[in-house]
Amino acid sequence: MKILDITYVALLAAFMGVLGFVPPIMLSFTPVPITIQTLGVLLAGGVLGGRLGALSMTVFLLVVAAGAPLLSGGRGGPAVFVGPSAGYLFAYPLTAFCVGYLISRFSKFKFRNILLINLTVGIFLLYLIGIPVQAFILHIPLKKAILTSLAYVPGDIIKAIIASFLVSRLLKSPVIRRNVHKKVEAL
Repeated sequence: MKILDITYVALLAAFMGVLGFVPPIMLSFTPVPITIQTLGVLLAGGVLGGRLGALSMTVFLLVVAAGAPLLSGGRGGPAVFVGPSAGYLFAYPLTAFCVGYLISRFSKFKFRNILLINLTVGIFLLYLIGIPVQAFILHIPLKKAILTSLAYVPGDIIKAIIASFLVSRLLKSPVIRRNVHKKVEAL
């Protein structure tokens, strides 16, 4: 890895930590809070590409596992990986990889293409992994976990729109495009 790659990975992992300082929105019917950190996952994949985006989310989760209170609400430590939001956390690296890989396949980084990937792959993949784990840990039927998780959809759509806008703007920068997304051909 080049120094610039390491810097980008560390920068996006740190940005996820900063997003954790935004207080969560707690809902009365579920222990999984609404956080803004989904935005960071989509940004990591979109801006860094698949490999580096997944690596940045992995670094972030390792720092959280080491005890740093970087998740929204000041949560951290090994206990968060066996709690109701564990599935969402485990989905961070995979989601960042898939989003980054698919976005980098476009020859032009248009907002609508990026939004399509963020909604159909990014948010869907987080739910695909997060909801069953939530149901398992809370000992509730999968159908109830799915219905409960519908409360997150409007916020996640807004986060996907914001992330898509930021990614489309950042990828117009020749520095980001040249240094990050040129590596896709190497995969």
